[in-house]
Amino acid sequence: MAEEEKQDQDAQEPETEAPAEETASADAPADETVSEDAPTPEQPATPAAAPAPAEEVEQLTPKAARKLARSRASGPARPERSPEERAAERAEARRRRASARRRRRGAERSGSGEAGTGTPPVDRGPGSRKVRQGTVISAKPDKTITVELEIARRHPVYEKVVRRSATVHAHDESNDANEGDVVRVVESRPLSRTKRWRLVEILERAR
Repeated sequence: MAEEEKQDQDAQEPETEAPAEETASADAPADETVSEDAPTPEQPATPAAAPAPAEEVEQLTPKAARKLARSRASGPARPERSPEERAAERAEARRRRASARRRRRGAERSGSGEAGTGTPPVDRGPGSRKVRQGTVISAKPDKTITVELEIARRHPVYEKVVRRSATVHAHDESNDANEGDVVRVVESRPLSRTKRWRLVEILERAR
């Protein structure tokens, strides 16, 4: 009975096929060898390495370029010098460049100074006080106004009108001036910690 059951199981098992690789190798002739170096259809040949573009070439720094130029220079070598002699040569070269720079800058200043004279100073006699015209920007404190002075001067070298502003505190005894008024102030003795000017007249009232 055991032998009959074993024969039935063998009959029911399907026949297994041999792998495709073994079949292919069996069909191929024995004298034909496949070269490992030859490209296969599944693995195409790798292209040759392209030359590097010109942008990828390393750019040398000025110091490295000078060093490279010195290494390629031909001619008799200079005598060997000590560190002290090299330092003295560098100091002498710095002094020569500094003196040449001073001469050049002095010539430029003297040449450009002749082009213009700027705004001439105001002729004032001894004891005369400065008189300025400005706009009141604050009149909140008692008997004190803040005046903004517009100053325009022609530059002595560049001949360009340079405008700047200054703020002064002036004494207004009657509290007559208001913000926005155009007033004339005159220089006076120190009236407080910040007041050195006094209101003379109101030229134009604020609208």
